Amino acid sequence: MSDVVPIKLACLDLAGTTVGDIAMVERAFAEAIATQGIVPGTGAYARAMVHVHRSRGCPKIDVFRGIFPGNEAQAQAANLTFERSYEGALERAGLVPMPGVLEVLDKLRGTGIKLAVITGFSRTTLSRVLSMLGWHDKIDLAISPEDAGGRGRPWPDMVLHAVLRLGVDDVRQVAVIGDSESDMLAGKRAGASIVAGVMTGVHSKERLLKGGATHILDSIADFPSLILSDDLGTTQVASSAR
Repeated sequence: MSDVVPIKLACLDLAGTTVGDIAMVERAFAEAIATQGIVPGTGAYARAMVHVHRSRGCPKIDVFRGIFPGNEAQAQAANLTFERSYEGALERAGLVPMPGVLEVLDKLRGTGIKLAVITGFSRTTLSRVLSMLGWHDKIDLAISPEDAGGRGRPWPDMVLHAVLRLGVDDVRQVAVIGDSESDMLAGKRAGASIVAGVMTGVHSKERLLKGGATHILDSIADFPSLILSDDLGTTQVASSAR
């Protein structure tokens, strides 16, 4: 008798997974730390950007708290600049969904699977992103760290918040997909049976596996065939290392 639990909820990351805005996010981080006196060409800037890369997927305010430890006012000021810079970039350039993502959303919704978008953006920025994408009729829930009591990835809170809000009976009925180690850690800690890392974002296959990825996919376009499969028992690597 198969012990495979059918997936009832898919939790999807935004930047690097469903939308291709990595460059805009990186520039917004750079502009934000520059306003606090950490400018390109300095060792402090290089260290800060390494921290940004390692912390991708985490709440943005937590990233800035790591760059400016013990200085909450500075972290908050940098975070405000980040939000203004990123939203300004959205106005100028718009957002481009990853190839195939709209078909993925439609296919999963068509099978009755609930869809939750999970992000490290603030609620204000998330609302702006969703308004620009026009996805309100394609997803069931959109969650920022504030919606889950303030704790974002790598903690499991946002995934578990989706489980509770959408009435999922068993955490094993959850699939999580993202492009960062913190995405993988959050899914693993929440008890999701599928924690899929995609190679379209910021972290390498090794980082994703270290975070607890059960599967590695080339892109989100491969996600429906994975979570609708009857054979989910082993880690599958569907892409080359980078």
